Amino acid sequence: MQWKIFLAFFRVGIFGYGGGPASIPLVQKEVVEHYNWMTDEEFGDTLAIANTLPGPIVTKLAGYIGYSRGGILGALNGVAAIVAPTALLMILFFSILSQYRDASWVSGLANGVLPVVTVLMGVLTWGFIKKSGGDLGWTKTIAFIIGAAVVLGVLGVHPAIVIAVLLIAALVQKDPAKREEDTST
Repeated sequence: MQWKIFLAFFRVGIFGYGGGPASIPLVQKEVVEHYNWMTDEEFGDTLAIANTLPGPIVTKLAGYIGYSRGGILGALNGVAAIVAPTALLMILFFSILSQYRDASWVSGLANGVLPVVTVLMGVLTWGFIKKSGGDLGWTKTIAFIIGAAVVLGVLGVHPAIVIAVLLIAALVQKDPAKREEDTST
């Protein structure tokens, strides 16, 4: 199991160019689709909770998922696997780029990666929107998207506050099955 934890997060560490948000779809692919360690819903819940905590998102995911699969050793293994390739590649990459910083291909490389990261984030977002539309219904989902855009973009409320409020609302909300039982008795 430790080897699988290492491989899953090492691959994310190697291919997750563009920072934590760009790596989230890769983590999802590994833990949900490749290893079946979580469902999409569990991954979404884990991601939401991880977003409310301080620190880099991918290391929090690696630590939690590693812990859930392999205990404390799994957490350390997941974090090491996600951080080591990035740290080593960053040292190598920046030492090379500093030698060629005036070359046009260096700025072209940086500019070429941005659309790829945007597409990765869009694919992940669309997946969550489709899941929410199926679970909550499209009217509520669209209302939540618009509400979040207003609260985050227009009013400038910190995302962690929005996530915390939604988590609290979800915790205090009555289960629909329980609601039907209450009305039928």
